[in-house]
Amino acid sequence: MPEYWDPEMETMPVEDLKRLQGKRLKELVHYVYENSPFYRNRFDEYGVKPEDIQTLEDVRKLPFTFKQDLRDTYPTGMFCVSNSKLVRFHASSGTTGKPTVVGYTPKDIDEWAVSLARGFSSVGMGKEDILQVSYGYGLFTGGLGAHYGSEKLGATVLPTSSGNTERQIELMKDLGTTAIACTPSYFLLMIETARKMGISIRDDTKLKMGFFGAEPWSEELKKRIEDESGVKAYDIYGTSELCGPLFTECSEQCGIHVWGDKFLVEILDPETEEPVPDGESGELVITTLTKEALPLIRYRVKDLTRKLSEPCNCGRTHPRITRISGRSDDMLIVRGINVFPGQVE
Repeated sequence: MPEYWDPEMETMPVEDLKRLQGKRLKELVHYVYENSPFYRNRFDEYGVKPEDIQTLEDVRKLPFTFKQDLRDTYPTGMFCVSNSKLVRFHASSGTTGKPTVVGYTPKDIDEWAVSLARGFSSVGMGKEDILQVSYGYGLFTGGLGAHYGSEKLGATVLPTSSGNTERQIELMKDLGTTAIACTPSYFLLMIETARKMGISIRDDTKLKMGFFGAEPWSEELKKRIEDESGVKAYDIYGTSELCGPLFTECSEQCGIHVWGDKFLVEILDPETEEPVPDGESGELVITTLTKEALPLIRYRVKDLTRKLSEPCNCGRTHPRITRISGRSDDMLIVRGINVFPGQVE
């Protein structure tokens, strides 16, 4: 079985984990009320005081946060720290409106790296591995997120970014890359490019695992990647507003582990805003429990997923969610049937 990055935390009894979440939630609401004019005004508007939050269940008394809030307060109106305490900015592309800007303190960067170090180790990646990071570097969070997580784990990073595919394949072969992080569509391009170069990723490289995300992909696409390359395909998930890529599947591949000591997950009916039963599809809502620069309270991610609560055979006790099936804000109704673009490959 793959090793744990932090055995005590990753296998913490569920009741102890919930107590820790409750403690951190209480600390969080006091922190944002004192340090974020945005949240102080939002709480006052909804008639909620930090003292009202005494248990984990009280999270439902808190107002939601939306992506539009980040746009309305652009660039740093929701931050809880001054620029002097930041070490980095990332930003979204802004293709659907005003871009969103995220800032990070040193602690935020470290927490982000730890989250991915746990995920990478949960599939057996370790210090002997070489991770080729073929996500874009720069304002996009994917490249640097995977990069720092891999270094935190102690693995070697090959920071190729995206593009220049033939050169990437040469380096993969020559340096003995064992793991890759990129979009599933880019990896399909890699497979095809390698084939044209007379190189088989299965037979001519040491690549054995891939962390694919940043775009919708299906079980069928996952099977195609594995069949054509011999690479074990793992889901990686996160959003730039929350930090960047944060969570992965473990070796059991029965859901994506969300680290409950750092993030509180709710799955809600997008219409009624009420919790859905475990195993039923709903909208992902996340509260960041440990972020300093830009904590988010009940952030409506808009991604649709299901929560899995039965114990995972890997021994990790943290909540799991299924692969994202679509978004609550882009559903189409075709002849009375709900259809999401992500379902159409």
